[in-house]
Amino acid sequence: MTQSYPATRLRRSRATAWSRAMHRETCLTADNLIWPLFVTEGDGVEEPVSSLPGVSRWSLDGIAARAREAVELGIPCLALFPNTQPERRSDDGAEALNPDNLMCRAIRAIRDACGDSIGILTDVALDPYTEHGQDGLMDNGGYVMNDATVEVLVKQSLNQALAGADIIAPSDMMDGRIGAIRQALEDDGQHNVQIMSYAAKYASAFYGPFRDAVGSRGLLKGDKKNYQMDPANAEEALREVALDLSEGADSVMVKPGLPYLDIVARVKERFEVPVFAYQVSGEYAMIEAAIAAGAGDREALVMETLTCFRRAGCAGILTYHAPLAARLLNG
Repeated sequence: MTQSYPATRLRRSRATAWSRAMHRETCLTADNLIWPLFVTEGDGVEEPVSSLPGVSRWSLDGIAARAREAVELGIPCLALFPNTQPERRSDDGAEALNPDNLMCRAIRAIRDACGDSIGILTDVALDPYTEHGQDGLMDNGGYVMNDATVEVLVKQSLNQALAGADIIAPSDMMDGRIGAIRQALEDDGQHNVQIMSYAAKYASAFYGPFRDAVGSRGLLKGDKKNYQMDPANAEEALREVALDLSEGADSVMVKPGLPYLDIVARVKERFEVPVFAYQVSGEYAMIEAAIAAGAGDREALVMETLTCFRRAGCAGILTYHAPLAARLLNG
C-alpha cells in the first residue's frame, strides 16, 4: 500500500535559519523603540530604582549621556518622566508650569547634547507635581475635576513645547484634552509638535514600580479608576481612540502593553493609524524577576515580547529594555 503524505509541509520553510528569516512576517528594528528615562535633581547622580532592576533615575548630565547613547544605538526617541522634589509638589501641581522645572531642563540638556538627532517625548499629566499623586486637580471631595485639569494641561503642554519637546504625550485621560492642547499648540505656532495620546490607558495593577520611580506611590490618595479605563472594557477603548483622533492626535498609545495586545490589534485594524504601546514598569519587573529566578533567558524573553508588540500592530514600543534590544538588533 502506498502511503499518502501531505502535499503541503509548512515545516519546509522552518528548516533553516536563512529560510526562517526570509519568511518572517514581522520585523523589529531599533527604529521601533522608545526609551523611557527618569530625571532627578543633582549633578552626577544615578539613583537605582529598587523595584525596577537595571533602571535608574538620572540627573541632567546622566540624561544627556543616555541621549548620546541612544543616538549611537539608533534609538529614535526618548520619553522623559521627572522625579519632582517633594517641596516642589503642591495640590495644584503648579511646578508643571515652571519653565525651569526638571522636565524642561532635561529637554534642554538633551538638545544641547544631541541637537535634533533624537526625538523627545514628554509626559503631560500632573501626578509628578501634585502632593496627592493624582493626574489632575481635585475638588474638596477628592474627585479629579476634568475641565479645570484640562486648562492646566494645556499650559503644561505649551511649557514643554517651548522648551523643545517634539511629541506631547498626554497620559491623564481627561476628556477633551487632546483638542484643547492641539488648538493651543496651533495658536502658539507650534504646528509641528506631535501629540501621541495615551488614548487607551487602563487603571492597571502594573504601574507600581513606575510610581516608585517618580516618587508618587506613597503620595497617591485614593485610586485613578474614575478617569483611567476599566481593564474589562475593549469597546470603550475604541471610542476613546476615535475621540482623540478626531481632536487632532497624530498617534495613539495603549497602556499597559503585553496584557492588552488585543486592544492594540483592534485599534490598528479599526483606525489604520500609528499605534504605540507602553511595556510598563510592572511588565519589565516581571521579566526581570523571571530572569532572576532562572525561569528564562533575558535576551530571548525581551526579543520575543517586543516582537509580539510589533506583530499585534505597534509602530513602536516604549520599553525600559530599549538599549538592550537595540544592541541585540544591531548585532
